[in-house]
Amino acid sequence: MQEDLFSPLALRETELPNRVMVSPMCQYSCENRDGIATEWHRVHLGSRAVGGAGVVMSEATAVSPEGRITPEDLGIWTDEHVDALAPIAEFVRQQGSVPAIQLAHAGRKASKTRPWEGSEPLSPEEGGWEVLAPSDEPWPYDDEPPQQRAMDQGDIEEFVEDYRRAAERALDAGFEIAEVHAAHGYLLHEFLSPVTNDRDDEYGGSFENRTRLVRQVTETVRDVWPDEKPVFVRISGTDWLPDGESWTIEGSIELADDLHELGADLIDVSSGGLHPDQQLPEEGSSGQLPLAERVREESESGIAVGAVGGITDAEGADELIRNGKADLAIIGRKHLRDPYFTLHAARELDAEDRVAPPTQYQRGF
Repeated sequence: MQEDLFSPLALRETELPNRVMVSPMCQYSCENRDGIATEWHRVHLGSRAVGGAGVVMSEATAVSPEGRITPEDLGIWTDEHVDALAPIAEFVRQQGSVPAIQLAHAGRKASKTRPWEGSEPLSPEEGGWEVLAPSDEPWPYDDEPPQQRAMDQGDIEEFVEDYRRAAERALDAGFEIAEVHAAHGYLLHEFLSPVTNDRDDEYGGSFENRTRLVRQVTETVRDVWPDEKPVFVRISGTDWLPDGESWTIEGSIELADDLHELGADLIDVSSGGLHPDQQLPEEGSSGQLPLAERVREESESGIAVGAVGGITDAEGADELIRNGKADLAIIGRKHLRDPYFTLHAARELDAEDRVAPPTQYQRGF
């Protein structure tokens, strides 16, 4: 039987009820700059589960205070964070969706104001903090960048332990999938790309060295995560910087196989975000979908692949799965406009018998 958008997907012993995933989307809505989830997060994620998505993933959730993009970011570095996230994960599960969490560290893109406040670097007087990165070169802000430190061995060891502790807390909170965020110019992506990594130690230079930290983090999360539950890794398939040495789709394909060997179950293929000089494809975010297709076709390990970017309608999402371009359709902005995308897609694709709205909503469908 041909797989389609509403085919279940088994990853280890976890079965996704369909191939729609709510992409991690930062909400910048923690009220006291403490990283604690609020009712906004519960409604935001819960409504997409009510809408029928197979996987509902949290926004980038910082593994440490300095790993936040903005002071209002979600975090998971204390047990108090677990207490706030656990009811959200449980509600998502009760709707028949799989609760997932993205674990992240913003690296040199940390300590900024929220996007609607300009994404400007924060001064210490404004609550900003020293940011960590592989190298000394800061993000090229128009204004004075935050104070930045190239990570030493001690910083790297503590960073890996931050991921271990965050994964343990995510498991305690009831999440079924953990995703390592290694895309969009954040810290792990900064190590991967020679554009931002000019180290001369075991974490810089060669492909093996530049990918060492993401491999260590993935292995660490996998060690914590139960054997029956999947681990995802989000990568930027390319830097979109063709005029010099950079991170490319060929490196992404090789990395996907390395991560699968370490226990990763799905590669979530996004792109860009490393440098403002990136040359995005003319077709916009939909131009990154072929990157996921290449990883799926050319990786030797057969690792599952999620495609994200410019998926805006049921037919397009279904086509990705039917034609074998991806195993999972990861949908962001469309879910902001339509929390019930999956239920509406089922109607459009004559698949209403395969996904049902909650009893309370059936009159509307």
